[in-house]
Amino acid sequence: MLLIVTSLLCCAPVAKSCLQCDSKIRLLNEDFGLSAPTVAEQIEIHMICHHAYETYKETSLQRMGVIDPSTLYRARTEYQSEFDRFLKTKHTGPLTFEAVQIMEKGRRILEKHLDIFIRDGLCPNACEYPVQAEEGGQAVLNCFVPWHRLLVGKSEYHYSWAPGVPGTKKLNQSDFRPLVVTDDSSVILNQLHVDEQGTYRCSLRENETVFYQVTFSVTVSPLPNQTRRPPVTLPTPPPGDEYSPFLHTQGWLAPLVALVTALSLAASVGLAVVLGREQRRSQRGGGGGGRTNTHTTRSDGDQVLSRMKMEVKIVAKCK
Repeated sequence: MLLIVTSLLCCAPVAKSCLQCDSKIRLLNEDFGLSAPTVAEQIEIHMICHHAYETYKETSLQRMGVIDPSTLYRARTEYQSEFDRFLKTKHTGPLTFEAVQIMEKGRRILEKHLDIFIRDGLCPNACEYPVQAEEGGQAVLNCFVPWHRLLVGKSEYHYSWAPGVPGTKKLNQSDFRPLVVTDDSSVILNQLHVDEQGTYRCSLRENETVFYQVTFSVTVSPLPNQTRRPPVTLPTPPPGDEYSPFLHTQGWLAPLVALVTALSLAASVGLAVVLGREQRRSQRGGGGGGRTNTHTTRSDGDQVLSRMKMEVKIVAKCK
């Protein structure tokens, strides 16, 4: 803010922040006023120049009151060229009228170059800066412009955000939510989600004064759906394939079970017979009391044999 006030009041000629502050322009106008044939005309031309300087200030103030050295040089050079052409032209009308014309031409030259500077240098984005990002990625927003270094005072960057798809509706001031206030001109948005896309705005402020403002249209693209790969399955072999390791087992499963059952029964019968013989031998060696035991053992052995025969018959029927 201090720089702008200084520029408008022309208190800092070193900065050359206004056209009327340039020493060459002032000398041109003073020489032109002194060239008038009468003192009255000289005084009148001097008043015309003074009024022109005021209009130059108003023109600069209407266009943010800031001008860079390059823009000032172009405006001064064009004005000098027009002034030289004006002096070389033979005038037939009153000199004061011609003085008003050249001063007005200087105002239009300043206005033209200020408009170009505001459009291309001061506020380069009449629309918005498009920013593309992927979901889970990051986006860098930077609203720095070189002339920001010229500002004197405690200026800060205010970032705000209006959610929603950019460009779908006209945004108002109430649509923006404050995000951060920082001395740095850039911010980094990390781990972006789709619902974080929208219009982001950066304002360079000092108290309530806004020096610069820019917007970013941030679009977040969702990641593609990650589908799981189906498990690999081996093809089913055709029926009757003798060389396939995956033959159907319905044909040989029942005979195998019957064979195992029969072998188990035969082993049980053999074991019962052996045990019976061993028991009879022990009873013979024990005397007369062994008849009752022998009879009982035979009866038990007969019951085991009859039970095994019944199980064999049941297995045979299952076949």
